[in-house]
Amino acid sequence: MRLLFSIGAVLVAGVLAGGDVAGLAAPGPKFEPPRSEPQRLAADKDAQAVDVELILAVDVSYSMDMDELAIQREGYAQAIQSKEFLQALKMGPNGRIAVTYFEWAASTDQKIIIPWRLVDGPETADAVAAEIMKTPIRRASRTSISGAITFAMPLFEEDPYRGLRRVIDISGDGPNNNGSPVTVARDAALEKGIVINGLPIMVKEPSYSTMDIDNLDYYYEDCVVGGPGSFVIAIKDRDKFKEAIRTKLLMEVAGRTPERPVVRVADKDKEPRVNCLIGEKIWSDRWGR
Repeated sequence: MRLLFSIGAVLVAGVLAGGDVAGLAAPGPKFEPPRSEPQRLAADKDAQAVDVELILAVDVSYSMDMDELAIQREGYAQAIQSKEFLQALKMGPNGRIAVTYFEWAASTDQKIIIPWRLVDGPETADAVAAEIMKTPIRRASRTSISGAITFAMPLFEEDPYRGLRRVIDISGDGPNNNGSPVTVARDAALEKGIVINGLPIMVKEPSYSTMDIDNLDYYYEDCVVGGPGSFVIAIKDRDKFKEAIRTKLLMEVAGRTPERPVVRVADKDKEPRVNCLIGEKIWSDRWGR
């Protein structure tokens, strides 16, 4: 099941007395690795058990302006330090997660900003937030969501933690226009039992110069995200940027799904609402290659 909703559909007011995150529905589908893989928690006795292994994959392509990049950085740092995030963290059976944060642009351009870190309370959360903020902001050419997913997959095998869920969190403001087709990378990740969530950034009017598209939220829903309980949060208001990031992290840490999707998802037996090769087509039409 893949769900799509706007930031206005979710409240992030904290944790209710009963222990539920406000505005979030019951836990999503139970994570089950493919039969071809051993049970991760039992396979490695030396690994530290966590509730989720979370990869934050952040777009730094030139279509992102410097203000957006700064807000994006601040949004992740503040979300990880927030009271709501720390409360959600303690709701899990292990009370801790593992997180890594990398920036991406072209298919060969990925830079790890935060190697795998254990987050289990205020001190470790503050340390991760500080590490995010101290790294200089950069921009790079092209947009390869497929490259980001392909780069992320082996990171799960390299970290010393073993989670109940493995999640790649993709944020970006445009479609894939470089590297392999995004659906090929997505399907490879799903085969490994990895969940992909999306944060399409839609705060600017689509333009030819930046190769943005209408309905980027539909593109993410139909072409990028996947796996049990996966979801998309579309940011359509710059003022809601940080709130959206915080909502997304709360849901991923708590293993929750939205109560009321505001846009109907495409049925599995129907064609995508957006051409999953639209980014490649725009690039080819513009540059002739």
